[in-house]
Amino acid sequence: QVQLVESGGGSVQPGGSLRLSCVVSARGFSINTMGWYRQVPEKERELVASISRDGSTDYGESVKGRFTVSRNAARNTVYLQMNNLKPEDTAVYYCNAKLWRGRTADYWGQGTQVTVSS
Repeated sequence: QVQLVESGGGSVQPGGSLRLSCVVSARGFSINTMGWYRQVPEKERELVASISRDGSTDYGESVKGRFTVSRNAARNTVYLQMNNLKPEDTAVYYCNAKLWRGRTADYWGQGTQVTVSS
């Protein structure tokens, strides 16, 4: 009933760019928020960027000014444009959707690796 399918991860040199996409299939649900989190070993999963139903956005402090989250609401698709990538951005990036069907719950993609190195 719920699937989050990610694409766009890979390896890039410092200063480079990547664009992640996630298609959210959630028949019977209302989508409250879509966005991206990332996780590295020995650290908790952290917010990268999110966008809500009214179009408002939220960004993690370390990516402000470099990353941009956007959406195609009609297609239930969320994007993450990552510019000026740094080695510290290396992580597994997870698509996230906060869905409502009587209650709000988090759903996650499988994760896609982003590696920034020279």
